[in-house]
Amino acid sequence: MSLAAEKSESVKRMFGDIAPRYDLLNHLLSLNIDKLWRRNAVRELLRDRASGTGRYLDACAGTLDLSVALATSRGFMGDVVASDFALPMLLHGRGKARGKPITVACADALRLPFADATFDGAMVAFGVRNLADLDAGLRELRRVLRSDGRLVVLEFSTPAWQPFRALYLWYFQHVLPFVGRVLSRHQSAYEYLPASVLAFPAPDALAARLRSAGFGSVSWQLLTGGIAAVHVADVQHEG
Repeated sequence: MSLAAEKSESVKRMFGDIAPRYDLLNHLLSLNIDKLWRRNAVRELLRDRASGTGRYLDACAGTLDLSVALATSRGFMGDVVASDFALPMLLHGRGKARGKPITVACADALRLPFADATFDGAMVAFGVRNLADLDAGLRELRRVLRSDGRLVVLEFSTPAWQPFRALYLWYFQHVLPFVGRVLSRHQSAYEYLPASVLAFPAPDALAARLRSAGFGSVSWQLLTGGIAAVHVADVQHEG
């Protein structure tokens, strides 16, 4: 088995193991700020769009929080496909989809079971960091988008401003793993989180990777002092 395949299987098992406590820990460890970040991502996805109609993909959807944020946003009249390769995550979140225009699909973001140009938009929240092959995943997301489609990526970042950076890193590397380990009863999942964030490309580097994957216009904004970043990547070139 290749290193990429080993990482993929390891990440899938880890998220399956922590699925029962995933939502609790997300909201607790972020002080519920993650909800604001998701609403920001939805606004960016629909910004300058004529209406809320269309078909949208939530890749690496986890327990469907981002899918629900889109499906329940004001004026939205489209459909959402929530996809994740960790079935336990989808099963724990499927109750949130009841009565909403959300379809759930268990699928790997590196091999999406959708035809080319299927979606008007796509979004990923805290998922591209876990892909075994980031560039292949970005190209796959580009493949399933239509010619006027848009991808929004919400991902953790690392604050640059001191002393906030030092305080954040202390919390992220010491408090978060301890609380996560106690509440999730998983020995390594919440040590993997800070390690993966610190190893992930900075926002400008991720923007360059998005352009290399075939997106013509890429911008980003930092959220909450740089704890997270939201990237907006349009398929069409500007002008």
